[in-house]
Amino acid sequence: MKNKKLYNYLLVAIMLISSFSYAQKINSVEENNLNFQSYFFEALKQKAIKNYTKAIENLEHCYEIDSLNIAVDFELSKNELLLKNYEEAIFFIDKALEKEPKNSYLLKHKVIIYKEQRNFKDAIEIQKKVVEIQPNNMDELLLLYFQNKDYIKAEKLIAEIEKKAFSTQRIKRLKKYLENRKLIDKKTNVKIKPSLKDIDIKILKVAYNQNKNYKILVEILNREVKNELFEALYNDSLQALELFPAQPYLYKINGFALNKLKKYNEAIDVLTLGIDFVIDNTIMEADFYEELSKSYKGLNDTNKALKFMQKATDLRNQD
Repeated sequence: MKNKKLYNYLLVAIMLISSFSYAQKINSVEENNLNFQSYFFEALKQKAIKNYTKAIENLEHCYEIDSLNIAVDFELSKNELLLKNYEEAIFFIDKALEKEPKNSYLLKHKVIIYKEQRNFKDAIEIQKKVVEIQPNNMDELLLLYFQNKDYIKAEKLIAEIEKKAFSTQRIKRLKKYLENRKLIDKKTNVKIKPSLKDIDIKILKVAYNQNKNYKILVEILNREVKNELFEALYNDSLQALELFPAQPYLYKINGFALNKLKKYNEAIDVLTLGIDFVIDNTIMEADFYEELSKSYKGLNDTNKALKFMQKATDLRNQD
């Protein structure tokens, strides 16, 4: 009888210890979950107010609690990118992709990192994976071909896109740009009557034609703006796009010239295409929106004119 009582006592004791241990584990898991959520939301809050270093500190606490969480890797990569720590941004997005290699959001973010580094070659390879998952993202692949000056591949992709009926407004504009490239020589053979105010420009053009220096080109275009040589500005910027197709400034200045020449629809096409090449430059982006506003104002489309002017104002207020 004593042995039986002892056995029952031990059994109850073991059950109580097990229950206590289990309750401790449950409490520990719940506490970790609460801590994780607290750190993670604090990280999002700090990122929203552009305190990226503080956001990373909170995400590191999240990582200590759950090192397998893809959202943590993703947010770490985003914040490192915002700090222009490209190697770290790649490191964390690769960690996330090890867990989910076909996650299109992760792949698109990696494309953004490469684009900011102007590494279009690697960006193209990643974007191809995105297209395999989401075929409607072909326009971004096409834009990357343009930025990498792969015009032959761009033409082939346009043909493929049209065959699959995936064409968008952006793709139509890029196709039109390719067609315009072939006509550039004809369009830029316009002779401009010399005048006293453009003598210095002519000297600069001689220097530019010898070495195709981009800084000299910008100086030429700036002087044409100052001297209101809008026809020359249009032709010179159009020709320059042949050599520097990924320079947003050239699209902006070409659109500016077209607006001055009252060719508003053409200006809209050029500006809408060029804004895709603006990366991490709010002032330049605002300039594009201002020009687009002028284009639509010239077409008497008041709603769109106001819309783009507001976008420009919002961007300028950020700085």
